[in-house]
Amino acid sequence: MDTMLSSARGAAPSSVATDSPSASQAQGRDTADPTGAEIVVRCLQREGVKHIWGYPGGAVLYIYDALYKQKEIQHVLVRHEQGAVHAADGFARATGEVGVCLVTSGPGATNAVTGIATAYMDSIPMVVITGQVPTHAIGLDAFQECDTVGITRPIVKHNFLVKDVRDLALTIKKAFHIARSGRPGPVVVDIPKDVSVAKAPFHYPEELSLRSYNPVRKGHGGQIRKAVQLLLQARRPYLYSGGGVVLAEASDKLRRLAELLQLPCTNTLMGLGAIAGSDPKFLGMLGMHGTYEANMAMQHSDVVLAVGARFDDRVIGNPKDFAQIERKIIHIDIDPSSISKRVKVDVPIVGDVGEVLGELIEQIEQQMAEGRKPDAAAMTAWWKQINEWRKRECLAYEASDEVIKPQLVIQTLHELTRDRETYVCSDVGQHQMWTAQYYPFDHPRRWINSGGLGTMGVGLPYAMGIKLARPQAECVVITGDGSIQMNIQELATCLQYGTAVKVLLLNNGYLGMVRQWQEIEYAGRYSHSYMDSLPDFVKLAEAYGHVGIRVEKPSQVRAALQRAFDLEDRTVFIEFVVDPTSNVWPMVQAGKGITHMLLGSEDL
Repeated sequence: MDTMLSSARGAAPSSVATDSPSASQAQGRDTADPTGAEIVVRCLQREGVKHIWGYPGGAVLYIYDALYKQKEIQHVLVRHEQGAVHAADGFARATGEVGVCLVTSGPGATNAVTGIATAYMDSIPMVVITGQVPTHAIGLDAFQECDTVGITRPIVKHNFLVKDVRDLALTIKKAFHIARSGRPGPVVVDIPKDVSVAKAPFHYPEELSLRSYNPVRKGHGGQIRKAVQLLLQARRPYLYSGGGVVLAEASDKLRRLAELLQLPCTNTLMGLGAIAGSDPKFLGMLGMHGTYEANMAMQHSDVVLAVGARFDDRVIGNPKDFAQIERKIIHIDIDPSSISKRVKVDVPIVGDVGEVLGELIEQIEQQMAEGRKPDAAAMTAWWKQINEWRKRECLAYEASDEVIKPQLVIQTLHELTRDRETYVCSDVGQHQMWTAQYYPFDHPRRWINSGGLGTMGVGLPYAMGIKLARPQAECVVITGDGSIQMNIQELATCLQYGTAVKVLLLNNGYLGMVRQWQEIEYAGRYSHSYMDSLPDFVKLAEAYGHVGIRVEKPSQVRAALQRAFDLEDRTVFIEFVVDPTSNVWPMVQAGKGITHMLLGSEDL
C-alpha cells in the first residue's frame, strides 16, 4: 500500500494494518471503473453522508464535478474554508454523526486549519477532504502546494496522503472509522489531483478491523468494583462530568446514577446538558467562571467521580491547590492519556463511558438491594453544606431599566425557548460564559460552542450547519461584536441555502473578555480591546438579505426576540447594545485555586 499516514493522540500509529478483505475479495464491486473523484463521492454515499460543506479550487475540481453529477449529497458553498469546517463541526456536535467538508490545496487547506484544531480540541468526529497538487509535483513548491499532512499532524486524530487511487476507498473507510470510534476526532484525507482523475475498481468494505487500532470499550471489572465501594462509602461524593458523556450519548445513564445515589452534580463547559440544568442536584458549571457552590463542592468532596472530563486548567485551576485536600478520585474515560494527566487518580477506568456507567449502575443497584447504602446522615449534612454555599447567589446581578444587561438577554431567550427544540451556538468570550451560566440546558447536544481551543467566529457557521440537519429546530447564535466579524461573510451562505438562524449580538464595543482581564490584571490599561469603528450591523444584515433589528432599552428585549422567532423562515440579526462595563462573575484568576473566586467588583 502506497498510502502515507500520520497519527496523533491515541490514534492508529504510523503504519495501519487491516484485517478487512483485500481489494479483489471485497464485496460491492461495480462493473465500470470510476475515477478517484467518483470513488470519493461513492464512499460518502455509502457512509450515509447527506451534507458536505466546502469551497472549490483547482486541486478538487474533479471531485466537484463528481458531486455535480449526483443528487444524494447536498454540497453547501461557504464563503471561507474556515466556515466550511466549522459548519461540519457544528453538524457533528448536534447530531453525533461524522461531519464532512471539502477544501482545495494550499490556502484551502491552511484556511481550514483553525476549524480542524477546534474540532480536535473538543473531540469532534469529522472527515476533512483536502485537495493536493499532483503526486509528481509534491515537494517541488508547485502552485498552491503545502504539506497538509505535516501541517495538520498535531491537530488531527489521524491523517492520510493517498498516492494510489486503488487505496482511496479503503482509506476513506478508515477515516470514518477512526473519526467516530474511541475518542472521536477529525481525520484529514489529502488527495492529489492526479489521484482524483485516475481510475480503479470500486470496493468499499462493509466491515473494517485495524489490528493496531482497537480502542478499549469495556471497563476493567475490578476497577469498577473499587469505584462502587468508594461511592457507597463516600460521605461527601461529587459527580463531575464533561463533554465525553455527551459524545458517548451517555446522559441518560449519568442521570440514572445521580438519581440512584442522590449525588450533587456539576458539568464542565462542554458537558452542559448531560445533567439537566433544571435538576435540583445540578450545582451549575464549575471552574474559572463556575458557580460558587459547584467549585466549593469540588474542592471539599471526599470522593469525586469524574466521567468523560479531564481536569483541565479552566476547571480545577492550580493543581497544587486542588491537591491540598485529600480525596479519592475515580476517573472514567475512553482515552487513557487523559487519566492522571493533571491530577493523581485513585481508580482509573478506561472504557466507553456509557458502558462503564451501565456496569457501575448495575453493581450499585445490586449492592443497595442487599442493604449496602450510602450513609444517610452524612449525605444530609453534605447537602446542608451545599445549600449554604448556594445562599451566596453568586449569579445575582444588578438589574437596570436604562441599560441592557447581557444576562437579561440570555435569561429572556431561555424563557422564550425552553419548551422548544433549540440549539444555542455560542462564539467565544464574555457572551459565551454568560450563556453557560444563565441558560439552563436540559438536554445534551443543544449547547454548541468551542471549549478547548476557544475559537472566535464559530457561532454562525455552527448554526448554519445544524439548521440543515435540524430544519424544524430553532438555531440561535450568541455572539459579540468581535466574534461575529470573524466569519460574518457566512450570512451570505445562510441566505443562499435558506438556513434561517437567529443571531443575537451582545454589542459592548469591546473585546469583552480581553477588556475584563485588562481591568483586573492590567490596571485598566485597555490595550487594543476597544472596537473603535464598528459597522452598522442592522444595515449589514440587511445588505446580506436578512432582517436587522437594533435594541437599546431593556424594555425592548423580549419583543425583539419574540419578533425574531415569529419570522420562522428568515435569518434575523438582533444587535443588543449592552452595558460595556458588565463583567463575568464569578471568576478565578489564572494560577489560583478554584475556591479563590472573585464574586464581583467588590472583591478586586
